[in-house]
Amino acid sequence: MARQILQQCKTCKAWSLSTTCSSCGEVAQAAAPLKWSPEDNRATIRRKMYGVETPEWVDGLATLPSLQDMKDTHVASEEE
Repeated sequence: MARQILQQCKTCKAWSLSTTCSSCGEVAQAAAPLKWSPEDNRATIRRKMYGVETPEWVDGLATLPSLQDMKDTHVASEEE
């Protein structure tokens, strides 16, 4: 189910509570963007819930190869 309950059909503009339009059967999307505020009062709670401040979370983040590794890979692929 979508994060926002009220949906609007992309084709016929009918309103629905599901992601499939009940009138024409096409895809419906959220009627409005999710609300977000820079003064997010629950941000600290959300960070604790996801464990953002723990070393394990940081270690689990994706990392890019070094710039030199990327250059070497690019040069090697051009030579082939």
